[in-house]
Amino acid sequence: MQVHVGIAGAGLAGRLLAWRLLARGARVSLFDAAGRDDRGSAGPTAAAMLSPTAELAAADSRIHQLGLRSLQLWESWLVELHRLSGQQVYFRREGTLVVAHAADRGALAHYRGLLRAHLPGEPFEQMVRPADAQRIAELEPLLGGRFADGLFLPLEGQLANDQLYSALAAALDAALAACGGAWHERCPIERVLPDALLARDGTRHRFDLAVDCRGVGARGDIAGLHGVRGEVLTVAAPGVRLRRPVRLIHPRYALYVAPRPQGRFVVGATELDSEDDAPITLRSTLELGSALYSLHPEFGEARVLRLAAALRPALPDRQPLAAPDAQGVWRINGLFRHGYLIAPAVIEQAEAGVAAQLGLGRAGELPDAA
Repeated sequence: MQVHVGIAGAGLAGRLLAWRLLARGARVSLFDAAGRDDRGSAGPTAAAMLSPTAELAAADSRIHQLGLRSLQLWESWLVELHRLSGQQVYFRREGTLVVAHAADRGALAHYRGLLRAHLPGEPFEQMVRPADAQRIAELEPLLGGRFADGLFLPLEGQLANDQLYSALAAALDAALAACGGAWHERCPIERVLPDALLARDGTRHRFDLAVDCRGVGARGDIAGLHGVRGEVLTVAAPGVRLRRPVRLIHPRYALYVAPRPQGRFVVGATELDSEDDAPITLRSTLELGSALYSLHPEFGEARVLRLAAALRPALPDRQPLAAPDAQGVWRINGLFRHGYLIAPAVIEQAEAGVAAQLGLGRAGELPDAA
C-alpha cells in the first residue's frame, strides 16, 4: 500500500523533501500558508550563494561539511530537475572572490584569520587562496585596478533561487498528479501531529506521517525558534560583468554581490536579530547601495528592481534541525542564513530517516512535467 506523507510548508525544505519522497514512491500532500508564487518568505528572498568556506567566518565545521556535501548534491539534483521540469536552473561553481578597500585591510586580515582558525594546514591552502591585484583582475576584469588585496575561495558556487522554485513547482505538479497527491495553497497549518496536520480553519488531514517544514511559522512548537531578519537589494546592470559572487569586507558588515542571468545582481549584507518583517529600511537601502557603488562606480546606473526583507528561521545554536521530536513529529527547521548552502544535505538526512521509518524503497524515476 502506498504511504501518504503530509508536509506542512512549501518553502525550500518542504519542496525538496516532497520531491525526494515522491521519487521514493510515497504519495505526498503539500500544504502552505502562501501561494506557490509568494516572494515574501526567506527562500525567494535569499541570494542563494553556495559558500561553505566563506561562511566559516560566522559558522562552524558542521555547517561547512553540510555545505560541501550540498554542493555535490546540487550538481546532480539540478540535472534531474531539468529533466523533469524542462526548466534550466542557473548554477555556477566558479568560486567566490573576497576583496576589501585599502582602508579595510585590517578587516580582511581578520576575516582571513577566522577562516584559518577553522581550516588549519592543508585544507586552508586548498580552500583559501591569496589574490593580489593581478589575480583579482584575472578573476574579475571589472575590478582590475580597484583592489590590491583579496582572497579567492575556489570551491564555492551559486544558483538562481527563483528559477529553482519554478523548476521544483513544475516537477512537483507532475509527480503529485501521478501519485494522487495535492498541493494545498493558502492553507496555513496550525499544528503538526505525527500522523495529521491541523489546518487553521479546523480541518484535520490524516496521513501515515506528517512533517513540519513551516520555518518561522513553527514558532511556539520548537523551543527557541525565532526569526532573523535579512534584507536584500536586487538591481539590473546589464553593462556590468561579474562571473562569480564577490564579498566586500568592511569593519561593520560583509557585503555580498551575487550575479544572476540577464544582468541582474542580488546584494545583501544586513543580518538583524529581529522578528520585524516590515519593508526594508532606508538606512539599509543606503548602506547596500553605497557599498555596491564603492565596489564599482558602474553600479551607480543600475536600476533597482526589488527591495526585500524576510525572516530566516533560526535556533539558539544556529544549527539546523532535521529529526523527530519527543512526540514523534518530524521537524525540519532552523536553516538560518544557510538555507541554500546546506538544504540538500539536510534533506538527504531527513529523507533517509523518513524512508526508513515508512519502509520506502530507493528513489526511482518521476514523470516529466511535459
